[in-house]
Amino acid sequence: MNNYTLVRPEHLNHHGFLFGGMMLKWVDEFAWLAASKEFRGCKLVTVAMNEIRFTQQVPLGSILRFNIEYVRQGVTSVTYNVVVYSDEPGKEAERKVFANSITFVRVDDEGQKKELPERKVFVPCENP
Repeated sequence: MNNYTLVRPEHLNHHGFLFGGMMLKWVDEFAWLAASKEFRGCKLVTVAMNEIRFTQQVPLGSILRFNIEYVRQGVTSVTYNVVVYSDEPGKEAERKVFANSITFVRVDDEGQKKELPERKVFVPCENP
């Protein structure tokens, strides 16, 4: 699953590049969207991200593509890999700027872990 967003002025840090916290927000949100499509009706919460390392600056006006891919399912949890590519103003090709894996756990209304059902692969409608 791919999601896209545009880096706008309100997303920048005091150095004029994308704020890392905003990148993490998007990674969490877009991965959760993918998980929610594949585990419909389940209450999923973020339980972990792997090592977070920012090595690339992302300038204003970049179009970011978040590629989210299913990795594995446990009894109560599911993990996705997220790779972020930046299509920057004036450049002819995307470049990889961030990668992480994120794990969600299914919980009940009291916040206790609950078994996940079988994963249903999300297939978008072509023309409803």
